[in-house]
Amino acid sequence: MVRAIKGTLVECDPSIKSIIISIDSNGHEYIIEDLDENHLVIKDNMVAQLKEELEKRLKENVPDVEDESESDRDAS
Repeated sequence: MVRAIKGTLVECDPSIKSIIISIDSNGHEYIIEDLDENHLVIKDNMVAQLKEELEKRLKENVPDVEDESESDRDAS
């Protein structure tokens, strides 16, 4: 019997894609298919949750531009 899963096509940079793959590697609950270096098919009902997790990871790994500019002003 054939089973269909509703998905959303996501286009992103390879760096973001690697973070998404890392998030998915914990439980394989987001990615349906890895198409190429810039495209993934994500389970439709998991897109919002994946966005939240991705934003959380980006906040952990990418410094805030505002924080850097304030610290640069203090050093002057």
